[in-house]
Amino acid sequence: MNTTSTRAATFRGLHDHRSRPLVLVNVWDATSARLVEDAGATAIATTSAGVAWSLGRPDGNTLTRVEAMHAVARIAASVSVPVTVDIESGYADDADGVARTVDAVLEAGAVGINIEDGRLHPEALADRIGAARRAAERAGVPLFVNARTDVHLAGLVDPERLLVETLERARRYRGAGADGVFVPGVRDVETIRALVESIDGPVNVMAGPGSPTVAELARLGVARISLGSAVAQAAYAVVRQATAELRTTGTYDSLVAGVDYAGLNALF
Repeated sequence: MNTTSTRAATFRGLHDHRSRPLVLVNVWDATSARLVEDAGATAIATTSAGVAWSLGRPDGNTLTRVEAMHAVARIAASVSVPVTVDIESGYADDADGVARTVDAVLEAGAVGINIEDGRLHPEALADRIGAARRAAERAGVPLFVNARTDVHLAGLVDPERLLVETLERARRYRGAGADGVFVPGVRDVETIRALVESIDGPVNVMAGPGSPTVAELARLGVARISLGSAVAQAAYAVVRQATAELRTTGTYDSLVAGVDYAGLNALF
């Protein structure tokens, strides 16, 4: 039976990276999710930015819990593989609110979360991670909690302290109940190697143009690789390109690579 607990256990097992890292293409709606699943993905992650943009909002904790979970429910219902959700800082004002968000995540059918520090004090995120873990335990679901620290991505400390601060936060978040640690904003091999060697748990990096390849990241011991908002950005670039082309040259070359109409219909 494909219960929430079963999907959660399956997703947790995908982080055993001794053979190959878990690669995640981040989606923002049911159609992007189905396309990713149809291409052979073993799991699906959401992008908070992509979801927000699709609803006419900027990224950055602007969505309400209800708005975000409606999107998650549509995504989870459209696929059979496990879904993990970017809940930003928790769609809540405090740790108790994060527990309610986790209840909603599980009700929507997802089995993992990313939760980030950003502008939060590390202790505040640790409290939120603990609340998320306890909520999942009450529900009897082995939710995978991926703690994201924005130390590198947002340059939260002086450059010479980036690695030390990241590792300090990683230890704090793991101690609070996080299963893995997500460090977006790192691309150089030596920093990634140091993170993998020093963090006790699966390490997730965000990849894209200019990043080491999946094979290179695998050799470094990275357990999880995701693309963040990049796929949504690329999709929206086609909209801009098609509009510019139509208004200038009056041609249609930017549409040649579009997914077949019948093929899209057949996904549902």
